[in-house]
Amino acid sequence: MQFYYGEQMPLRILDEGEFWKHQEAEHTEVIRALVPNLEQRFVQALQEWEQELSRTQATFVQYIETAVRGGAYLQPAFYEQVLELVQFALQESEQFIMLLNQLGTESEALKHNPTAITVLNHIRRESEYFIGIARALLYSQ
Repeated sequence: MQFYYGEQMPLRILDEGEFWKHQEAEHTEVIRALVPNLEQRFVQALQEWEQELSRTQATFVQYIETAVRGGAYLQPAFYEQVLELVQFALQESEQFIMLLNQLGTESEALKHNPTAITVLNHIRRESEYFIGIARALLYSQ
């Protein structure tokens, strides 16, 4: 993400957050589809994460709607809420990566599926990318 959006920056980070939370939720489905014999505890964890990530995505959508409708009339409190949401989303992605790491080390079904390992590593990198975007925004404040 580029940081030359000026006044559009809150909307831009909200757009990024919405996109990446959607991606992470979809990634839970991808893993389950790629590893049909995945251990039940991981299937359940991924299903729960899908719901959590989708809720966070929905929150980003609500904030986007507020930003679009509010335009130049947004209150400073809204910007504070945006930063809090970004911080929450960053921590959520860190926790999601912890699950991905656990899958990589503990799932026998995944360990024997080279394609799934490659995809898992790709998914991890994408979540790390979002974390980098979020940190850049938060640390620039």
